[in-house]
Amino acid sequence: MSVIKFLTRTRGVNRLHWTDWFTYSYLLLGILLMFGPVIWMVMSSFKTETQLMEFPPNFLPYGQIEQQVEGYEKALPLFRIEAGAYKDKVLAQTRRVGVMSQLVDPNNPKELIQVNVDNQIPVKEFSLSLSNYTELFERFEFTTYLWNSIFITVVATIITLLTSSMAAFALSKYEFKGKMPVLALIVGALMIPHTVTLVPLFLITKSLGLFNSLWGVILPAVASPTGVFLLRQYMLTIPDEILDAARMDKASEWKIYWRIILPLTAPSLAVLAILSVMWRWNDFLWPLIILFDTL
Repeated sequence: MSVIKFLTRTRGVNRLHWTDWFTYSYLLLGILLMFGPVIWMVMSSFKTETQLMEFPPNFLPYGQIEQQVEGYEKALPLFRIEAGAYKDKVLAQTRRVGVMSQLVDPNNPKELIQVNVDNQIPVKEFSLSLSNYTELFERFEFTTYLWNSIFITVVATIITLLTSSMAAFALSKYEFKGKMPVLALIVGALMIPHTVTLVPLFLITKSLGLFNSLWGVILPAVASPTGVFLLRQYMLTIPDEILDAARMDKASEWKIYWRIILPLTAPSLAVLAILSVMWRWNDFLWPLIILFDTL
């Protein structure tokens, strides 16, 4: 209730202030811009290929009504005539040649009628094309593909967070020889396109016996220079005095990392987790190279 009260609070007491109208209009516009394409995509998923090609497009999935007519093997689409001798009549179209359509009356299929296409409107009704979803399970092993995608995304994200945070912890809170060259190497790796490393990465993965394996997709992608650099820059803002106080209380380095560094780095870890999920879920080229069989 407190959340609802917070979201619906207004500046005006007895009536809405002009700033309230402006604020809620702005927020409503933002919601439409953000979720409008998503809703359109969901509604389009229930349309047939013919409905998707219609112009102007319809928001709701309206399909053209078809009727079985005597003497014709397939069901014929129905059209309402707008002008002429057959105005307001519903006829079935047998074929179309140029701008002229050949139609028949379902009650009198022997009589052929010629009508200009500009004078006919398709008869439609609201219909959901559920075959777009059922064919996924009939033509493909969709559940297997979905499980592989979820497994790769979740496991790769977890390993990426662990390895990147450990490397960032060492680069931000320890002093050792070669620290700056390692950091420069990580920053330099950000400038190398992924396609340049595909061939050597493929040879290494194959030599390790990870070819055609889900781990061959996961492991090469967990070492993220972007994640290491992002977390290191955030960990630099954590005062070293907190770590020194923990060492004085005889806390181990692992405990400092797990109980102090990770909780304080939660915002940047959340950002890296979102980026990692997007990278792994949308990745197409590397799984296409490594995997060639249904796993």
